[in-house]
Amino acid sequence: MTSNSRVVVLGAGLAGVRLARRLGELGVPALLVGDEEHRPYNRVLLAEVLAGRYSPDVIALPAPAGLVRAKVTGIDRDRRVLACADGSEIAYGTLVLATGSNPVLPPLRGLFTPDHVLPEGVHAFRTMDDCLGLSKAVRPGVRAVVIGGGLLGVSAARALAVRGAQVVLAQQAERLMERQLDPNASRLVLRHLKDLGVEVHTECRVRDVRCLGGAVRSVEMADGYALDADLVVLACGVSPRAGLAKAAGIAVHKGILVDDRLCTSDPHIRAVGDCAQHDGTVYGLAAPALEQADALAASLAGDPDSRYTGTRALTRLTLAGNSAFDLAAFGETEPRPGDDVVQLADATRGTYRKVVVRDDRLVGGVLVGELGTVGALARAWEGAEPLPSDGGPLLHLLTNDGGT
Repeated sequence: MTSNSRVVVLGAGLAGVRLARRLGELGVPALLVGDEEHRPYNRVLLAEVLAGRYSPDVIALPAPAGLVRAKVTGIDRDRRVLACADGSEIAYGTLVLATGSNPVLPPLRGLFTPDHVLPEGVHAFRTMDDCLGLSKAVRPGVRAVVIGGGLLGVSAARALAVRGAQVVLAQQAERLMERQLDPNASRLVLRHLKDLGVEVHTECRVRDVRCLGGAVRSVEMADGYALDADLVVLACGVSPRAGLAKAAGIAVHKGILVDDRLCTSDPHIRAVGDCAQHDGTVYGLAAPALEQADALAASLAGDPDSRYTGTRALTRLTLAGNSAFDLAAFGETEPRPGDDVVQLADATRGTYRKVVVRDDRLVGGVLVGELGTVGALARAWEGAEPLPSDGGPLLHLLTNDGGT
């Protein structure tokens, strides 16, 4: 395949690797370009590496043969080449941006050294290097402060606690994982973390990172209260990694704008995964990234009808080990007036299930604890089929593993 007709996939995360592999299976060789020195890996499982449950090799992805390691610094759309940091160029016929997302670094005083790097002991939690750096630093008794109580912050706090750290989690919102969970489910997450020894502060804004000799020593809250810290983990969310696209003049809003064929404003450039914004949505989840990759692979292999029309995304967090914890959330978890709500809770076992039904259709749910039901409920939600009026099958779905 000549360079002016080949497909180049920029980004060796879940979406990029999936796309390159699918293209290979469909007879369309692709060059995969990644800037991390590690083998491509499943970012979703980094918390399990930090917890010591998996080695990095276990979460490695089966990378396609055509993988090039390079740091791309620019896109020349007229010549259709990528400029690399070492001065080399990579020509493309079709370019697919699968550049993922960057960690959000909060505007805290003292967060950066004069050289604009994070002080010793302060870590983002997004890449394998972040994970390995934290793994090297954590030890029993180390004082760790996790800033952010979303999915990533909860995962990081739990992993550090499992490793024996003294963990404090600071969450600015009024409860944990407020975007995915309802108050009852959030309370169960809080209980689980407290059972592991994690100290949780909600409605708590961090103002300052204090360092001595270039290393973190404490963090200060907005009310002046200071927490001693040997480690600080920044888990404040992610933002689409769209800088290259924007600098090249490609249309960007929150993410790189794409249509149902995952085309950007440049007909020779597509985008998938965390960096892409489709129909107003940046998903930032694994399932939509994989679905986009599959749809785009079919399109690039010549299927004129292949379209991506959106994903009904399910958030799932599975934390294994001696103190297992499992949760899932999908669709609309807060009911509207007139909706029917079915809730089942067992305080002793720490399980909770809630589904929202509208016009005889399952529109959302939250499940915490033993999740033998999640697959069947998710299929009922994704299918959007009317539920039988007697409600029996729904109750069966909620209780079919005995979690009443």
